[in-house]
Amino acid sequence: MNKKLGFTLIELLVVISIIGILISILTSSFLTAQKQTRDSRRQADLEQIRQGLETYRSENGTYPADTALLSPDYINSLPTDPSGATYLYAYSLDTATTYTLCAGLEITPAIPDTCAAISCGTITCNYQTQHP
Repeated sequence: MNKKLGFTLIELLVVISIIGILISILTSSFLTAQKQTRDSRRQADLEQIRQGLETYRSENGTYPADTALLSPDYINSLPTDPSGATYLYAYSLDTATTYTLCAGLEITPAIPDTCAAISCGTITCNYQTQHP
């Protein structure tokens, strides 16, 4: 064959295929890392809200009926989910001493929490923190 460019068509196709495979692997790894980052933020946000709820309860004797009551006295600003969804806050009106905070993680934990049946916008909740 005539090798004016130094490559045969087959060699060129092999190189293009290898580049394509590498790009797809790198893209997949990058997307997974982004999901893990957003999930870590969700967990940290729920912990921040939980701390605000506990401070509110220690000063008022009960938990607030809505997390909006935490800002600005008990939490600087109410965190929002990185995807724009709202964090779920379930408050027990009977006792005023229990609550559940839920979020939908993009990477499902090995053992999902019990709030899986609750809808968090477009994502099903699979992570929660609660008291007690």
